[in-house]
Parts: sequence; C-alpha cells; structure tokens
Amino acid sequence: MEKDDSINVLGGPLEPCSNAPVTGFFRDGHCNTCDQDHGSHTVCVVTTAEFLAFSKYVGNDLSTPLPGLNFPGLKPGDRWCLCAARFLQAADEGCAPKVQLEATHIRALDVVPLSVLQSYAADPA
Repeated sequence: MEKDDSINVLGGPLEPCSNAPVTGFFRDGHCNTCDQDHGSHTVCVVTTAEFLAFSKYVGNDLSTPLPGLNFPGLKPGDRWCLCAARFLQAADEGCAPKVQLEATHIRALDVVPLSVLQSYAADPA
C-alpha cells in the first residue's frame, strides 16, 4: 500500500495526531491514507465523552479496550484519526469532537467541507 502525500487540510505538512494511543490507518501516529483506506481515517480529533457515547451508540465502540488488538480504548482528551464520514455524521448530530486541522489529512476534504472542519477546530497542539 502506497501512502498518499502527507498534506493537511491547510495545505501544509501533515503533523502527527497521536502515538499514545497510536492511531492512523497505517498505525504510524498520523492520519495518513491511501486508496485501500475505505473508511478515510483522515480527521484528527480530540475525543469527548459525548462523542465516544455517540460513536458507541451508532455501532463503533471506541472506548472499550481490545487487548487482543493492542487497542487500549479511548478516553476523553485522546487524539484519534477518525473516519471522515463518522466525523460528518457526528457534526450533523451536534456532537462532533474538536479537530486538529494541522494533523487532518487533505483527503478528509473528499467527505467533509473545510468550513465544517474549521468550525470544530481545536487550538493547535
């Protein structure tokens, strides 16, 4: 699998999202993507309790640890490369988490308008 260029939604170099817990489609700490990333794990978010409850409710439990997959489970404040469509769904429902724009891959714009991402922008890390 060949990664797309590591460019963020602002046109600059893609900054790291998280290594604790390690995130990303490639599990490289960045929201890098490629054609095989059908979920477009491209939006770097700062999780909240409200978002984690919403995600679990719609069938994607991100808070329960899965030791067999080396997944510690997310807690509020963790940064995570979220699927662009899930972010947009959460935004539509009014419970989207904050976004680290510098760590959000430009391919997120295939799904989420920049204005929506900017409306949820977190302070730079």
